[in-house]
Amino acid sequence: MTLVGFLRLAFNTVSAPRDVARLLLAMNLPSQALWLAFALVIVLNTLVFSVSLMFVPADDLFGPVLANPTVFGAMLAVSVAALIATVTLCGRPLGGRASFAQIGVLVIWMQALRVLLQGVVAVVGPLSLFLSGILVSAGAVLGIWIFVNFIDVAHETNSLLRAGLVLLLAVVAMMLGLSLIFSLLGVQTGGIPGYV
Repeated sequence: MTLVGFLRLAFNTVSAPRDVARLLLAMNLPSQALWLAFALVIVLNTLVFSVSLMFVPADDLFGPVLANPTVFGAMLAVSVAALIATVTLCGRPLGGRASFAQIGVLVIWMQALRVLLQGVVAVVGPLSLFLSGILVSAGAVLGIWIFVNFIDVAHETNSLLRAGLVLLLAVVAMMLGLSLIFSLLGVQTGGIPGYV
């Protein structure tokens, strides 16, 4: 995919999320491609996060532990994988039909969009904290709207309300599970769940 193609698809994701969801699902990517894309978005998000720490001290955001790119990348990978698993499984009781691979490709694309957003914020941040704050807030709201539509298309719930409930249940389950796992490991999660 070219840069122009990536940006066009990113724009379409905002303007027509359901169409993009169908397009991504129709690609029916093999597992090897999904794993490669998963690794790529984790590395890119970690890189952008590390660059952002040059402008905002780690103590103010995530704590000194996550200032280590390896630790942050590993925890992000676990968090993204947990989100894929919980969205897939929490959809089942509500009639959802999506597979792990289908939810995976949608979550991976959302992480690719996060790389784009964080890159813009990293550039705008030093110039205007107010504007960067607006971008982050707008990105969060848009991200939820897009992902609810993605879930509705993938799980075929035929209801944005039901898809929203799937997302809510998934996030709660993910945060509880990760909090338990990370606390047993003695690691402070900081803002990782919110970053995903």
